[in-house]
Amino acid sequence: MTRLSVNVNKIAVLRNSRGGNDPDVLRAATACLDAGAHGITVHPRPDQRHIRADDVHALSALTRARDVEFNIEGNPFAPPRAGYPGLLPLCEQTRPAQATLVPDGDGQLTSDHGFDFARDGERLRPLVAALKGFGCRVSLFVDAGNPDITAAATLGADRIELYTGPYAEAFAAGSPDAALALFADAARRAQAAGLGVNAGHDLSQANLGRFLEEVPQVLEVSIGHALIGEALYGGLDATVKAYLAVIGHTG
Repeated sequence: MTRLSVNVNKIAVLRNSRGGNDPDVLRAATACLDAGAHGITVHPRPDQRHIRADDVHALSALTRARDVEFNIEGNPFAPPRAGYPGLLPLCEQTRPAQATLVPDGDGQLTSDHGFDFARDGERLRPLVAALKGFGCRVSLFVDAGNPDITAAATLGADRIELYTGPYAEAFAAGSPDAALALFADAARRAQAAGLGVNAGHDLSQANLGRFLEEVPQVLEVSIGHALIGEALYGGLDATVKAYLAVIGHTG
């Protein structure tokens, strides 16, 4: 069955908007796990706009104590700066179960594209190897239309994460069929190369079920923005359980 990892970045956005520790990222993550989420995802960025290095360490301790997956996302090429040691040092210090590499820049509001393996592959190869040396499973963020998805396997990655923004847009427009066919084909190509398939970005209660019905053997979905937004109305416990019900219905 597909596993749900809750991205708690948005909790940190709210906290950082006022300073202090309210709302508490650790408490929110605990509530998600208490509701049955299978893991926690964070995407620390060099500008510290939401999740910070101290959050990463605290959430690492929490997920380790709860024996659940911790997934750290980020750009492995982003250099360290004050308050941000860099993605690989953070992973070396906290040893997450999974490291998801994403080619986002400081100017991006959110991740909006996957890696170009023809351009970035040789730079990625030693970083993938280093992360695996820390005991991390490595996933690479990719576009479903990337013709070189199978290159992720040759670089040493264990999984890919399909960037699902285009699917969410097509679903909202009422015409998801072509996008679903593209994503299903991408998943099959990756799986044929021995890669596991994760998915994430703009997935919601409304569009998740259809995606999991059509795209085969999705191992994990990472959901943050929609889930936290929905939880403002229904609460974290009920919202996480609602996502788990969607996953259970399609699993």
